Amino acid sequence: MKKKIEREVIFYEIGDFKFYLQGTLNLSDNTINAYLSDLYQYEKFLHEYENIEDVTEIERDDIQKYIQSLKRKKLSKASISRKVIAIKEFHKFLKKENITRDNPAKLIETPKTDKALPQVLSVDEINKMISSIDGTDNLSIRNRAMMELLYACGLRISELLSLRLKNIHFMEKYLDVVGKGDKERVVPIGEMALSALRKYIETARSELMTIKSDLVFFNYKGEEMSRQGFFKYIKKLAKDNGIEKEISPHTIRHSFATHLLEGGTDLRIVQELLGHEDISTTQIYTHLDKSRLKDMYDHTHPLAKGDKDEI
Repeated sequence: MKKKIEREVIFYEIGDFKFYLQGTLNLSDNTINAYLSDLYQYEKFLHEYENIEDVTEIERDDIQKYIQSLKRKKLSKASISRKVIAIKEFHKFLKKENITRDNPAKLIETPKTDKALPQVLSVDEINKMISSIDGTDNLSIRNRAMMELLYACGLRISELLSLRLKNIHFMEKYLDVVGKGDKERVVPIGEMALSALRKYIETARSELMTIKSDLVFFNYKGEEMSRQGFFKYIKKLAKDNGIEKEISPHTIRHSFATHLLEGGTDLRIVQELLGHEDISTTQIYTHLDKSRLKDMYDHTHPLAKGDKDEI
């Protein structure tokens, strides 16, 4: 029986794990913060309900009890899966660093999650949104360039906002993109996006910026742009064009990938362009493509709905 604890427990190893995530795995700040948040909840449960004050006391049964507690709270499969992944990585780290002799999470299974198909815009909807940006003032010139880049290159919003002048290669027609975990990739850029980007840099960028920086895009105050600000802009742009889908900057990225696959681009190429480490992440777009094909078939084939004469 584990002894009763009279004081609040703190696993100092979580701090060591943070440095491991930063220095060795080179994960993004958002991913690291998510891991730590999940582990602090895990630590609290073990302290309050299992009377554990040291990571060496944790057993497989303790982890399973924690997972059961999450299910009783009716958390989504995705949330539970994420927390289990954090726990498994933490215990893998403890074993690797010889802090614990065994890894009690080794045989714990990560709950399977149902991958929701992402929202996607049609080519016409994308064109409608971009074409509606008049491009006559500095902000609309900027907005046109940002939307063209998002769709032409399939960028994450963080990649777009952190883009710097040195990342743009006009003559060679490509971008150096710094993605998750500071991993770099090369992404080609089409003529329309290139033209919009050149126009912005030559006519509007210097008029907007108020700080010394090699960032490409600035907000209306001439400062670094926020994700929230551009998120609101895209939602308004969609609404103004009569598009009722719930969209975000990531919707443009989803649309980019889907349209490439529908056009016959190899899945591995799309994986490279998106900067996915694992091709299984990219494969969700193949499911989406099949779903769209089925929907198209049901709406167009004369026999799809069984509307046929008796034979």
